[in-house]
Amino acid sequence: MAPGITSWASKDGDFKRQESQFRDAVEPNADAKFPAEKGRYHLYVSLACPWATRALIVRKLKGLEDFFDVSVVHPFMGEKGWSFGADKYEGQGSGGEEIANVTGDKVYGFEYIRELYFKADPKYSARFTVPVFWDKKQETLVSNESSEIIRFMNTAFNDKIEGKHAKLDLYPQALRKEIDELNDPIYNKVNNGVYKSGFATTQKAYSEAVHPLFEQLDKIEKILDGHDFLVGDQLTEADVRLWVTLIRFDPVYVGHFKCNIRTIRAGYPNINRYMKNLYHNYPAFRDSTDFTHIKVHYYTSHPQVNPTRIVPEGPIPHIEPM
Repeated sequence: MAPGITSWASKDGDFKRQESQFRDAVEPNADAKFPAEKGRYHLYVSLACPWATRALIVRKLKGLEDFFDVSVVHPFMGEKGWSFGADKYEGQGSGGEEIANVTGDKVYGFEYIRELYFKADPKYSARFTVPVFWDKKQETLVSNESSEIIRFMNTAFNDKIEGKHAKLDLYPQALRKEIDELNDPIYNKVNNGVYKSGFATTQKAYSEAVHPLFEQLDKIEKILDGHDFLVGDQLTEADVRLWVTLIRFDPVYVGHFKCNIRTIRAGYPNINRYMKNLYHNYPAFRDSTDFTHIKVHYYTSHPQVNPTRIVPEGPIPHIEPM
């Protein structure tokens, strides 16, 4: 059975997210366990996954494209988890039809992300998630926790990059308290809230997730009134963490995850303007977004939610122009 609500929900119908298992970090000092070295690391992602997209955005914002390469999985996730196209089914977006931007595993030629986990730990028994930040020298997994990956990307390589990339600080000391205070409800009620709504298996669990989700969006709408960013009138990690959910909201979460109290484009003018600004004016956000991967993954990989695996055409356009 494909990973889905039957394996992620508790007996009371609530969606339970797994804690990340690998929690090391790349550090700037040369004697660290994982020192910041150009060419040493590799990033494995899904273009469909919001957590993985966090890492892609920060990689580009910080000018780290030449420091570590990226391997991209196929958007369809089957019973063995993320693959590079090994799993197939009959229907739109199946492995039988070509989907752009699937790279294969550039390091080992593996067929599945799970093979990386077993290489790092042969006894690993949890889910096989992305992103994966991989150390090619020690041949092991550094981190699979996106919130921590973007933190060490923000600082670890600063003495090896120049100009605006080195100066950009997505987690500045003066704003950390405010960022942390926003990150917590945004993660619990929005980033994870869409999943708690979509993977709920009881009406009660769904209702207890979807209403706090929209209450938090209401609060964000007020925060963004007259502002382009969430904190300090500057781009921070809080924007990266929120945006990856917003860009998927109307194309996927409204319909597939039943988050349909309001759409972003019709119900939240400030959030919609904010989202469009980041997409159209900041290449790191736009270039990390692949609506084909996003829609194919969600609508085909959760047969308990969408057994027909039909991928809807809309919304058209996926994101509105400025």
